[in-house]
Amino acid sequence: MAGNLLNVPNFQLQPAAERVALQQNYITNFNFLNQFLPDTYEKEFERYGNRTIASFLRLVGAEMPSNSDQIRWAEQGRLHIKYTRVGTAAALGANNALFQVNDPNVAFVAVRVGQTVMIQVNATGVFNKAIVTAVNSATTFTVAFYEAAGLVVAGTGAGNAQFTVFIYGSEFRKGTAGMDGSLESEDDFYENNPIILKDRYAVNGSDMAQIGWVEVTTENGATGYLWYLKSEHETRLRFEDYLETAMIEAVPAQAGSGAATAGFIGSQGIFFTVNNRGNVWGAGIPNTLADFDAIVQRLDFQGAIEENVIFVNRQFSFEVDNMLAGLNGLNTGAAVAGGVTSQGASFGLFDNDVTMALNLGFSGFRRGYDFYKSDWKYLNDPTMRGGLSNAAATATGTVTGLLVPAGSTNVYDQIMGKNAKRPFLHVRYRATEAEDRRYKTWITGSAGGAYTSDLDAMEVHFLSERCVCTLGANNFVLFRFG
Repeated sequence: MAGNLLNVPNFQLQPAAERVALQQNYITNFNFLNQFLPDTYEKEFERYGNRTIASFLRLVGAEMPSNSDQIRWAEQGRLHIKYTRVGTAAALGANNALFQVNDPNVAFVAVRVGQTVMIQVNATGVFNKAIVTAVNSATTFTVAFYEAAGLVVAGTGAGNAQFTVFIYGSEFRKGTAGMDGSLESEDDFYENNPIILKDRYAVNGSDMAQIGWVEVTTENGATGYLWYLKSEHETRLRFEDYLETAMIEAVPAQAGSGAATAGFIGSQGIFFTVNNRGNVWGAGIPNTLADFDAIVQRLDFQGAIEENVIFVNRQFSFEVDNMLAGLNGLNTGAAVAGGVTSQGASFGLFDNDVTMALNLGFSGFRRGYDFYKSDWKYLNDPTMRGGLSNAAATATGTVTGLLVPAGSTNVYDQIMGKNAKRPFLHVRYRATEAEDRRYKTWITGSAGGAYTSDLDAMEVHFLSERCVCTLGANNFVLFRFG
């Protein structure tokens, strides 16, 4: 049980204020008047392994330039027409009825005379079939029922949401005129704006000329006995991580907020976009086939993308593995001590023996669509989202995973002025022929090879201007608590 794991190792959350080897981290009691020489390890021990968390967008997205402060794109609307909040005051058994559409943001109904409609009662599922005989106003229309019994239930009022109506065809008498009016295609327009990210590292010239006894190393392979090299390279790695996490976590500044008042506008990160325009699983982690069936059925209503990748935290990964293992054909279900059921380990190759290292994990499964599972370090890292409370009071709660559709989609790019194929997730960075702001770095000062000022120091600057475009957010699923 997790409660049996005691004495949790601590971790350093704040960077050191001093750019030198610190006393609390290294041996300092060297007494050269003592005849005994301490046995020391010169090379720094990498106790946390690879500490960087940037990898998600490199796996699922792409980067492309933009030359505007605003990125806009259009996504296709629905092809067919359906209203789910429709009311009528007609009596039970009426042969004709006037219906009113009360769906939000519907100013004009796309219903025309001669079209045939299905009218279903939301509460019970019983239905009528009818033909539209008149369009009375912007949001009302009259139908004649095909059933001799007329309207199946009494109407509760034109302003209610008693019925769902969708169009399934049309019918015209011989020798009559054609369809009255036509329909224009509708697009949904979305936009995002890039934000500027910066960082800086500085070291004075004297410290650059000071060598240490500890050989330092970083994840990008930089090694040596000069301490400032470690700090500079870690600043660079930290900035590269922030280039990704900012695209994941960014939110727009709301009107009247402190950030907006100070002149900041924010941006729409992946979590914000999916939480507002995508699908959200609010129960934390789906761990049964019934849970995934509900997700599959929701995806059926959306783009029905055949292949999807679920980026998960460690608990989510375990839950999926346990769910799939429980479906094993040799799972006997026999009760044993403690109320636990025994399971045969037959998944994988079926030539198990005592010397075999059994793989208890699964990389994916198919249930209506293909789902591939991938651990997401960002959700596990204790200095980032790892270990956050499940009772978080924020709008998105604690995120446990994100389902991302694989492949690309067609959108109308207003900058290019034509349809373009784009990955569902991609980053747009500011760039022209004169200025490329994808990843800028430069050195100032009078040390370390820089000769730009009389400052006795080397300053390394980092800058990027970018935003993330989440196309087809209706095909994404955000898994979170609350």
